Amino acid sequence: MTLTPTAVTLPEVRRSHDGPFGVYVHVPFCFTRCGYCDFNTYTPAELGGANPDAWVAALARELELAAARLGGPRADTVFVGGGTPSLLGGARLALVLDQVRKHFGLAEDAEVTTEANPESTSPEFFDTIRAAGYTRVSLGMQSVSPRVLATLDRIHSPGRPVAAAREARAAGFEHLNIDLIYGTPGETDDDLLRSVDAALEAGVDHLSAYSLIVEEGTALARRVRRGELPAPDDDVLAHRYELVDTTLRAAGMDWYEVSNWSRPGAACRHNLGYWGGGRWWGAGPGAHSYDGDLRCWNVKHPNAYAQLLGEGTLPVAGFEELSDSDRHTEDVMLRLRMSDGLALAALDSGERERAAVAVSDGLLGSDGDRLVLTDRGRLLADAVVRSLLG
Repeated sequence: MTLTPTAVTLPEVRRSHDGPFGVYVHVPFCFTRCGYCDFNTYTPAELGGANPDAWVAALARELELAAARLGGPRADTVFVGGGTPSLLGGARLALVLDQVRKHFGLAEDAEVTTEANPESTSPEFFDTIRAAGYTRVSLGMQSVSPRVLATLDRIHSPGRPVAAAREARAAGFEHLNIDLIYGTPGETDDDLLRSVDAALEAGVDHLSAYSLIVEEGTALARRVRRGELPAPDDDVLAHRYELVDTTLRAAGMDWYEVSNWSRPGAACRHNLGYWGGGRWWGAGPGAHSYDGDLRCWNVKHPNAYAQLLGEGTLPVAGFEELSDSDRHTEDVMLRLRMSDGLALAALDSGERERAAVAVSDGLLGSDGDRLVLTDRGRLLADAVVRSLLG
């Protein structure tokens, strides 16, 4: 039996907001599913054969409806993520950006990023998306160690991400990011250091490094539960984080968010919009949006997504209106993760008292006006936030 999807009707937009506005586009397609991934992605077999052209058509309709709802704010940043956006190919990614440009418009200095799996890129791919207006590429390396890649079920060859980064540079991309994952069972310090060194040798100006998280429902979680692999060790994860940080700082990159390092001027503006409380529209199956007051999220399955848009309806599955207390909690959680920290004036008296304890414990630094995580505090960032909020 096929269930007919039902969209949720959003309340009217309450007020206009100033500040940066971003568009996130979620591409739900992957060639295979990585064992650690719990993102909203689908392989061709799971969809009975993916239809990227139908997805692009549905996306264009969502962007049209979203722009009408929001009054068409111009996009300062665009981020195409997934999934594997590069599976669409350069020409379709150009069409995606054309639709954003058509319905929202782009700021003159807009940052436009796409994620890419190195195995589905080529010099021609990078030439095409650069000519279309993309300004930044984020490549999924994860590791250069074959055994780590095998544990993560990654299918790219160890050397391909470096080659892809060089191809992107040759196409004219000034800003390049590489993603790494550390703490995979079986990984050594040397595996991680070789991965960081490879990223630096590729000439990237931004690096994101994430500790491996065993998400419920993934193949990795099942292997850990059966005892085939050990769970990541917190002490090992902390040590590996310090290795990444030390190596990148020595190479001229500094952290600007707990999991992100960049050279001066190369921080990802789109992500800074998220962390700084900015507004964005998330288009695509399962994507989330935030208009400054209300957060909403789309239906997850691509078929349901396309069906609702075919009926002329935004494919919204649910929403929540944030209270002042909700916004304060998120502000503390997100801003404290950034290197410019959190304004002390944003905290109430009880939170200031708890912040003073964190300062005395060496987890926060204070210049009198702002609180910033210390090196030790970054290792315990979530715990510091929880203690601050009481």
